Amino acid sequence: MKVLVLNGPNLNRLGKREPEIYGAETLQDIEVKLREIADEKLVDLSFYQSNVEGYLIDKIHEAQDIGVAGIIFNPGAFTHTSIALRDAIASVDVPVIEIHISNIHSREPFRHTSVIAPVCIGQLSGFGTNGYELALHAFLLRRNGVKL
Repeated sequence: MKVLVLNGPNLNRLGKREPEIYGAETLQDIEVKLREIADEKLVDLSFYQSNVEGYLIDKIHEAQDIGVAGIIFNPGAFTHTSIALRDAIASVDVPVIEIHISNIHSREPFRHTSVIAPVCIGQLSGFGTNGYELALHAFLLRRNGVKL
């Protein structure tokens, strides 16, 4: 099973950017934790981060072409603004779980609405970087026939 972990703008700054909100872990730390799970569960995991909307769209399109079984996607601020990313997800037959490190629903009002969530199979928000692991476990459940 192939899973793509996709991260949007400013997530390359994890561990440095607003640690009181996002914590001290870096994207590399998250990757190490996920690879441990993936190696044990025989998951082919790939990671991609970009601050450029179009590059993220290209990765979503490519995911279907290369047989990705699921995308774990933290779209960052694009969550609230990017109809283009929403449409890219809707255009592929690959399930997506939207994740956020902080609870977007308890933050500033402009963060409460996700234009991405309606085309995803689920959203994890507010579980810190553990949300990435929870999303991976959800895809493992799907692989084992559990309907989510």
